[in-house]
Amino acid sequence: MQAIDFTRSFMTFRVDTLKKQPKTVTHKPPFSLNNARIPLDAHLTISEKGSDFSEAYVLGVSCKTEQVGVEKDIWLMPNADFKPVCSSDTFMAIKTYDLANKAATLYPPTLGEQPERQIISIEETFDDLRVDLPRVAGRVLETPQAIVEAVLANEPLNARTTIENNRYTTILEYPIKTMNANERDWVYQPDTGPVLLPDLNRKPEDLMDGFELAFAAFNTPAWIEFLIRVPTPVGEGLHVYHYSESVRMDAVNEVVRVGSV
Repeated sequence: MQAIDFTRSFMTFRVDTLKKQPKTVTHKPPFSLNNARIPLDAHLTISEKGSDFSEAYVLGVSCKTEQVGVEKDIWLMPNADFKPVCSSDTFMAIKTYDLANKAATLYPPTLGEQPERQIISIEETFDDLRVDLPRVAGRVLETPQAIVEAVLANEPLNARTTIENNRYTTILEYPIKTMNANERDWVYQPDTGPVLLPDLNRKPEDLMDGFELAFAAFNTPAWIEFLIRVPTPVGEGLHVYHYSESVRMDAVNEVVRVGSV
């Protein structure tokens, strides 16, 4: 089988203000040109049964809002955690501030306020956006013993989780970062993420807006538990985003040795 080599997988978006004004920034870019290369945390494919709809989405790793190339004051204040998501033609900027439901003003200000999840066409805001997903040979590890031995040998591992309902089939592939292994009882369990968790009750055109960030854990091929990032109360009238909601789902989980023939 083929496995994604996440160590060499990137989303790269190009901003060139001489060609078009980006619509996802909250400051005037110091330079007219920038290429932002962002590693990937997850790859998600959603296919609708009985139709031609099939779309792939990628999730980039976290970074912080910044000014590139300035002599001081690199970090924008208030600062946001920024995670990008994209499909073949659509981009979503997820920005998280110190409190939930907090936003910033876009640049130029005539664009208005940037929501926590800004969804926009790639063509409308970037000069270019490229996703590189190199694939290498991979091998599904069939037994708990094989998985535990691969963990203890420091082998690179991906997880592939397939989730279905009456309407959709989804395949989520992601690198296993943290992995528990027990060579006495042959028990394994990834605790890894974040990944993209879709809401499969939505229409195809609304799927991206329903994505949640989640961590994944399983110790069997038959089910998975996600820990979901949601607004979480921390005081009277105050909420922050925190991984605080657990959901268990039927699934098919595979652990894949990356780069194995």
